[in-house]
Amino acid sequence: MGDDEVEAFIHEQLSHVRLDGRSVCVLVPDATRSCPLPLLVRSVHSALFPRVSRLTVLVALGTHAAMSEAARARHLGYSPSALDESYPGMRVVDHAWWEPGSLVTLGTISAARTAELSNGMLSEDVPVRVNRAVVEHDVTLIVGPVFPHEVVGFSGGNKYLFPGVSGQEFIDASHWLGALITSANTIGVLGITPVRALIDEAASMVPSDRLALCVVNGSGSKDIYSLAFGEPVAAWLAAAEVSAQTHIRYLDAPVLKVLSILPEKYSDMWTGAKGFYKVEPVVADGGQVVIYAPHMTQLAVTHPFLADLGYHCRDFYVKQWDRFKGYHWGDIAHSTHLRGAGTYSPLEGERSRVTVTLATGIPENVVRSVNLDYLDPASVDPAAWDDQRGILVVRNAGEQLYRLSPGAVPGW
Repeated sequence: MGDDEVEAFIHEQLSHVRLDGRSVCVLVPDATRSCPLPLLVRSVHSALFPRVSRLTVLVALGTHAAMSEAARARHLGYSPSALDESYPGMRVVDHAWWEPGSLVTLGTISAARTAELSNGMLSEDVPVRVNRAVVEHDVTLIVGPVFPHEVVGFSGGNKYLFPGVSGQEFIDASHWLGALITSANTIGVLGITPVRALIDEAASMVPSDRLALCVVNGSGSKDIYSLAFGEPVAAWLAAAEVSAQTHIRYLDAPVLKVLSILPEKYSDMWTGAKGFYKVEPVVADGGQVVIYAPHMTQLAVTHPFLADLGYHCRDFYVKQWDRFKGYHWGDIAHSTHLRGAGTYSPLEGERSRVTVTLATGIPENVVRSVNLDYLDPASVDPAAWDDQRGILVVRNAGEQLYRLSPGAVPGW
């Protein structure tokens, strides 16, 4: 879709919504998601200003690190300290998930309801808190891309509310539920997964009207393939169908090794672990994923306790739950997602299906201390890995999902 076509679609859709004199909070992704956000925000702004009484863009960080003013300006397409020149009357703020005063409580999803939504996998009371900007505006407009996602199946839609601008409790519960199901059994699954059901339940408690502009764009590019607008669940479902055809690549046989080359938008392993999630399904038993990111120097900027946990399979935690339940469950979930499938028993210890090796700027002693393998990034020549039998090289990794074709030939 060309820029003019995109802008025309957005103007046409918003012209039919009763927004005059109302306040609108626009939820957008942070820079860890590929998306032509300047074009989308510019189109939304020109369609709404000066129709609306107040317009706020809220960056849905989840628990990612805050963006600097310069980073936000670059992300949204305006000059630093000159927001009003490009977007008159519009305010831009980060979701300050670390500040309790930025959140309001909407209620609680009961343990009984959580068990029902999760098919009995999780039975906990889940407090539902959301950024106060959402409830202080008349309308919430979700604007962002849809990709295969390790926790929920496909990203986008109401996920920009929960966990995008939610409190820590919901983030922990939803991510741990995804970990219990496992990334391999969730990522790229169409329809309402248990985690998506929990998200939609929380979103139903939001008092403001909700709309979504769900975008499918190329992995690592600004090329837009489709737009869907409307009620968040319907718009998201339509976009996910397109994403499934756009962002999933099928292989006819598993590979022995993957070199997953991360772009610099992933600044730590917390965000860059997508380089593993998206290729794990095509790696043969006993195979290896090498995450290549020389620019990366930290495990998790906003989650320091991950260094204490290390990276382990799901059963390592489930079978020692009393030992680990006091940690943030979101941290435990991330630990399992990067380690992948495996087994654990007190007698035999932990066994992982594949080996995870970091060729990053994270020091070797740190990498080995968290139960991962180390490879000196200076020793890696990506071109030398190309066209070798049994090896897959994925450049700009993190968004394209790799799966085995139905009836794929075993072995490599």
